[in-house]
Amino acid sequence: MKKKWIISGVLSFLIIGAGTYLFFKITKDIPNQLTFTSNLIKATDENGTEQKVELKDLKEIIHETQKLVVKIELEDGSLGSGFLYNDKGDVITNAHVVANAREVKVNTTDSKEFTGEVIGISNDTDIAVVRVEGLKEVDPLKIARSRTAEIGDEVLALGSPLGFQNTVTTGIISGLERDLNIDNFQYEDVYQISAPIAPGNSGGPLIDRKTGEVLGINSAASNQGTIGFSIPITDVLPLIEGWSETPMTSLPSVSFKTEEPLYEGGSIEDYAQYVVNYFYEALNLGDYVTAYSLLGSSWQSKTNYTDFRKGYLDTTTVYVEEITLTNDGDTITAIATISADERNNGANKNVKYKVTYELGYENDQLKLLSGKGEEIK
Repeated sequence: MKKKWIISGVLSFLIIGAGTYLFFKITKDIPNQLTFTSNLIKATDENGTEQKVELKDLKEIIHETQKLVVKIELEDGSLGSGFLYNDKGDVITNAHVVANAREVKVNTTDSKEFTGEVIGISNDTDIAVVRVEGLKEVDPLKIARSRTAEIGDEVLALGSPLGFQNTVTTGIISGLERDLNIDNFQYEDVYQISAPIAPGNSGGPLIDRKTGEVLGINSAASNQGTIGFSIPITDVLPLIEGWSETPMTSLPSVSFKTEEPLYEGGSIEDYAQYVVNYFYEALNLGDYVTAYSLLGSSWQSKTNYTDFRKGYLDTTTVYVEEITLTNDGDTITAIATISADERNNGANKNVKYKVTYELGYENDQLKLLSGKGEEIK
């Protein structure tokens, strides 16, 4: 009997000891673990109140954002982009996209077409608002009303570059407080971004890669590499909200109107560089359908979609390091150095290639007519 009592006592002691250890272990370690696995970041609203913003998956952000980005088309055939700002059907875009127009055609990603009315436009700040009755009561994009971007922040640029609707390019905030003067518009304290921008992107949203919030309005690009400029949304919200509350009865005249006037250098060489960058951006996002659509008919006739996709499934990421362009008259030759992260027998390795593309027009669209590559040892 005494022996049983001793055994029972020892077991009770061990159980109590283990429970005490687990209690202190949990209270000490679990909070530390939560610090590293939290999917929330701190931000402030327009009243300066601190809030927690949920981090989102990249594909989720793209899916939710694309359906609220529209293509804007004028009677003269010029194109631009815009995005839904509120539940009144108001779409934010650039002034140069809708300059000297009262009504515009608005196309959504699900192929619906609406007529939009310009209810506000500035002739010195490159901002305009288009009201689309057919988009009333639709939940708009979330706006970062008080939080501004910082250098290194990952961003997405959405729009319809070169008429390709549903286009997403990725990059970072590569510069702050840039000042530009292009035509009559003054750009002050704008973001410099590394995401590729081309004609048709203007007016599209600059999206925070982590939260899905709108940080800016993509407005201009440089012909020197993939450098773009985006107007911080916080700088123009008062102007936009004023037009939404009290639409303009008469619109000011803008002294210029050319197709995408704010793209510095709209030559075929610039388009060719953009198409090559766009091709690899699509591959990085796993959007093989878009990448395949950039191939010319002759290339597609020799390589079906299934084989094309299979050829890139083991490529996780591709970086375009350098592009050299030569205008051969009817075609453009693009020679690029790329760095690819590839999976090989379960291991990842980085491989560099020299790739050569021939680009030319098919049905008014610039396509990759042929391509070849060789590994750089």
